[in-house]
Amino acid sequence: MADPYDILGVGRDATEQEIKSAYRKLAKQLHPDRNKDNPKAAEKFSDITKAYDMLSDKTQRGRYDRGEIDLEGNPTNPFGGMGGGGGFGGGRRGGPGAGYSEGFRGAGGEEVDLGDLFEGLFGGGRAGPMGGGGPRSGMGGGFGRSAPPPRKGADIAYRLRVPFVDAARLIEQRITLQDGKTIDLKLPAGVESGTQMRLRGKGEAGPGGSGDALVTIEIDRHPHFERDGDRVRLDLPITLSEALRGGKVRVPTVDGPVMLTIKPGTSGGTTMRLAGKGFSRKGGGRGDQLVTIQIVLPDDIAPLEKALEGWTDGANPRADLGA
Repeated sequence: MADPYDILGVGRDATEQEIKSAYRKLAKQLHPDRNKDNPKAAEKFSDITKAYDMLSDKTQRGRYDRGEIDLEGNPTNPFGGMGGGGGFGGGRRGGPGAGYSEGFRGAGGEEVDLGDLFEGLFGGGRAGPMGGGGPRSGMGGGFGRSAPPPRKGADIAYRLRVPFVDAARLIEQRITLQDGKTIDLKLPAGVESGTQMRLRGKGEAGPGGSGDALVTIEIDRHPHFERDGDRVRLDLPITLSEALRGGKVRVPTVDGPVMLTIKPGTSGGTTMRLAGKGFSRKGGGRGDQLVTIQIVLPDDIAPLEKALEGWTDGANPRADLGA
């Protein structure tokens, strides 16, 4: 199993800022939009995203460092708790995964209720006088006890990683179940990390019918977009000349690039709104995309210094701060 520190190229004592910087650098290099002819880049992009998700979460990072979980978030000792567990479905091409079902299993995989077993052997009732079985009569079935209804099969847990843009646009995701069958899963409006979907009858088979598949959604991070409720936030770098003179610039959105008009004299930190370019809402419609302007100076500032020679800006932009 790959190590998240090695994937991001940082040491185990790396700070949160060092981890974030390493992720952003790699994300820019490996983003699928920049490597459409290189399928391996998409795999590496997924790996660095998983590694960043792990190390940017203090709780998960601590559990990983202690050896309690692996990169996927699975317990390194899955049988330690004898409880339910999680399998994994892929993204659009998800791989098979199966969870550990609750209960005790026999060699054939069937769920065994130890209480029913002992009651069947010893009658299931309190002893009467002289050690008899009490007033119940009859042979078999626990001395007159009616047989319990047949049990359904166990539920199976899956975790499905969904790309950020797919989640915003509610693009169907393909998941492969334990039996090898694939289904296209429709994401619900307002989907977020932790959303759980129940697929009836897609669990393990049992005498009383099949159990269910429980799919927990995990939305991947994006190198540029950030989710804020039903809104999407983006820091948009523009040049000093674009800020001074204004004009139209291309802005990425989850639906594809759009043109945004920059007014002359726009200051850094100005936030602009693109209506309906966010996440879907449970009640209908979509949120907005908020674009915050970031003015970027040129690498070579000598021509700028020469052009501004002898000029000083007399304004005090910190006046409201009392500075």
